[in-house]
Amino acid sequence: MFKKLSPALIIIGLITACATSPTGRSQFMFLSEQQVDQMGLQAFNDLKQKKPISNNPAYNQSANCIARAITQETGGQWEVVVFNDKTPNAFALPGNKIGVHTGMITLVDNPDQLAAVIGHEVGHVLAKHSNERASQQMAVSQGMSLIQAVSAPQTALGQTAIGLLGVGAQYGILMPYSRIHESEADRIGLNLMAKAGFDPRQSIGLWQKMEQASQGQQPIEFLSTHPSHATRIQELEQHMPEAMGLFQQAQSMGKQPHCS
Repeated sequence: MFKKLSPALIIIGLITACATSPTGRSQFMFLSEQQVDQMGLQAFNDLKQKKPISNNPAYNQSANCIARAITQETGGQWEVVVFNDKTPNAFALPGNKIGVHTGMITLVDNPDQLAAVIGHEVGHVLAKHSNERASQQMAVSQGMSLIQAVSAPQTALGQTAIGLLGVGAQYGILMPYSRIHESEADRIGLNLMAKAGFDPRQSIGLWQKMEQASQGQQPIEFLSTHPSHATRIQELEQHMPEAMGLFQQAQSMGKQPHCS
């Protein structure tokens, strides 16, 4: 689908592929939403075939309950899968797919903290960060066949393509989101969890707990590309008044998710 692109087409794409993120940041989007969704669907289906899926009813009930409350604020139908993996990780993919590791569920202290994780990952999807990264990669490589490559994750190009979606570490390669993307997903996720009726103040406790979990070891996968602990807490506190206002509105509307 994407062969060698002529310089003229690349220039036209650069001029016409401007977009704006939910926070008002200018973005470069070369791929269509349908194309990126296709990449996400292929990657998620591949994960479900290769990674063990948890049958624990409590884990599945909790993850689905929290994700359902958050995605009710975004609209659309979302699929949630709990993977039987002890590493504390979670991700969301274009095409409305959410994956949660059992290790993340056992790490958090309460549903509000898991809501902070899921909200953050959904924030990446809402801000189209995968499209932004893939578009940048295509511009640099002059049109590598990234979409087709997702169906062949064992290849170097396939790993790169999947990595651009945010799940590359599953295949031994990590294409990290930029610090800008991570901070943006934090802000979007904070507001999402608050709108859904989860206490946004628990997000600070979550990141502190995640940081503690990585002490004396290699940084855990979920934190490996994120802003520093101090920077994240500072930014969360900066946006907390806005989130608390949304949380109070949600409570007044009777939004009190019971996701034990």
